[in-house]
Amino acid sequence: MSDSIFPGSWMSLLFRSLPETMTLGGMRMSWLVTGGAGYIGAHVVRAMIEGGERVVVFDDLSTGSAERVPAGVPLVVGSVLDGPLLERTVRDHDVTGVVHIAAKKQVGESVEQPLHYYRENVTGLQTLLEAMAATGVESIVFSSSAAVYGMPDVALVTEDTPCAPMSPYGETKLVGEWLINAAARAHGLRAASLRYFNVAGAAAPELADTGVFNLIPMVFERLEAGEAPRIFGDDYPTPDGTCIRDYIHVQDIASAHVAAAQRLAKADPGTSLILNIGSGEGSSVQEMVERILKVTGNEQVTPEVVARRPGDPARVVASAARIRAELGWAARHDLDEMIESAWQGWRHHHA
Repeated sequence: MSDSIFPGSWMSLLFRSLPETMTLGGMRMSWLVTGGAGYIGAHVVRAMIEGGERVVVFDDLSTGSAERVPAGVPLVVGSVLDGPLLERTVRDHDVTGVVHIAAKKQVGESVEQPLHYYRENVTGLQTLLEAMAATGVESIVFSSSAAVYGMPDVALVTEDTPCAPMSPYGETKLVGEWLINAAARAHGLRAASLRYFNVAGAAAPELADTGVFNLIPMVFERLEAGEAPRIFGDDYPTPDGTCIRDYIHVQDIASAHVAAAQRLAKADPGTSLILNIGSGEGSSVQEMVERILKVTGNEQVTPEVVARRPGDPARVVASAARIRAELGWAARHDLDEMIESAWQGWRHHHA
């Protein structure tokens, strides 16, 4: 295992310059992280702990794992649809802020089960906001998604790019942002909605994503089966004909959540931020597959080009200017770190 990929204290450089704890009105904050036993949530939990914050994990364990929750961190098993349990958890643990990551997130599944997605993602958020209002919790960091944009025909996607989601999943994230903004206006909520782009990588092998829904694990799965990785279309209006995407390391996603939480701890009531989390740089599918083949020692393999998938835009790359201006945040990890750490995680979970 490379120390450069999984350092002993992987957020130490970030937090060297941060205050020991976040405070709101002079009171130390305690954060409830919903979905904190999941892939992204577990990284956020560790990032906040590295920053000296008190954390409580709330997760239904439908896709998360209790093993991802660090020793000493309270874990409450339950659904975000359970308002009384949320209220009791907030009171029992003196929660003063929420990082809301729990959600259903598969685009294809959302098309097949839209009612389920709206219930879990929208009604769940509504229930959480009601519990926050009932207990006086005034800060929320919300995990949104670049899926709210749909197929933007722009070189760089800014937060002002029109939103036109193409799936019930994307719709639920956009509705979630609307709901939070309305609560901020009406009740003085402090909020930050973070629109993720393409997340990959791991801080440690045991924290790696176990799903096979994105490009990097899809290539791993094909290679493990002795099959050539597939590229869906090579006739897009891009330099090499394949789609261009903005890939972001999950450790950078986690550090962005901490930066947002820190900002909210100092924000005025009613503050509502919407921020992209991306690198600001695009990489083509062809380039990514070549890098994956090199990292995994499969450079002799030739990818198979197949027909385009319906709905794949040619280019989706984030503008990271606003988050840099608002939070002083920028991505730090490169593509090779992302791929190598994801590969070590894949081998850990598929040994």
